[in-house]
Amino acid sequence: MKRGHIYFHLHLVSDSTGETLLTVGRAAAARYESIAPIEHVYPLVRSARHLERVIADIEASPGIVLYTLVERDIAERLEAACRDATLPCLNVLDPIVDVFRSYLNLPATGKAGAQHALDADYFRRIDALNFTMMHDDGVLPEDIEEADIVLIGVSRTSKTPTSIYLANRGIRATNMPLVPDVPIPEKILKAQRPLVVGLIASPERIMHIRQNRLLSLNAGDRDTPYVDKHAIAREVAYSRRLCTENGWPMIDVTRRSIEETAAAILALYDQHRYGRLKESFV
Repeated sequence: MKRGHIYFHLHLVSDSTGETLLTVGRAAAARYESIAPIEHVYPLVRSARHLERVIADIEASPGIVLYTLVERDIAERLEAACRDATLPCLNVLDPIVDVFRSYLNLPATGKAGAQHALDADYFRRIDALNFTMMHDDGVLPEDIEEADIVLIGVSRTSKTPTSIYLANRGIRATNMPLVPDVPIPEKILKAQRPLVVGLIASPERIMHIRQNRLLSLNAGDRDTPYVDKHAIAREVAYSRRLCTENGWPMIDVTRRSIEETAAAILALYDQHRYGRLKESFV
């Protein structure tokens, strides 16, 4: 527990995985300083019996209740229990679904977990994840044109976690570490289809991450160029120069989360695809 923080219970009740509620709850909590929600996640709540166990937990640890429940009877029972306990309770999807309904003039489906259906998009994401895991950290595909995005950058610029995040969005990503005095593979320089993006960070940021990495590995010798600020600055300068020479966009990840970095990459990828599409019609 952090000193000075206000702690409260946040109950997230879902008839699916609960991922939507986690994202919404954390996004809302991030708007407030010095608070820390104690998260209680209840996934796959699809029966009255299961809900009663959830209600007992909520009553034992009162707090804010957010839910996504398609079955009206179950949702109404949860709302009634929260009213009796004078606890705030909100279906986070209702306002959004109402906007869709009023604009489209169509009824919403009553299917729980519909966003997790085993459809073509789902299998595309699984394929992208398999591709990314098989081509991580310099293991480039023989035909690099199979990739959608190639991330390059010096060690500890979040290439792997960003690649995995992109894969979860259905993007076939591969990444290549940049090492000074080690030539970059020719296949990257000649790549046509994939978007190549350089990830950079401040030398201070990289140095701190690398120092922590050595500590976690219990490495004995910490007096190496790997954690030397001046050596790292040269690595970053090399990375910038390489991207500039090849016209590759760069993203500074120093103060970006993985999600923010991925969002910036996806915006570049959309422009890249649009540009290639225009060229195909010329």
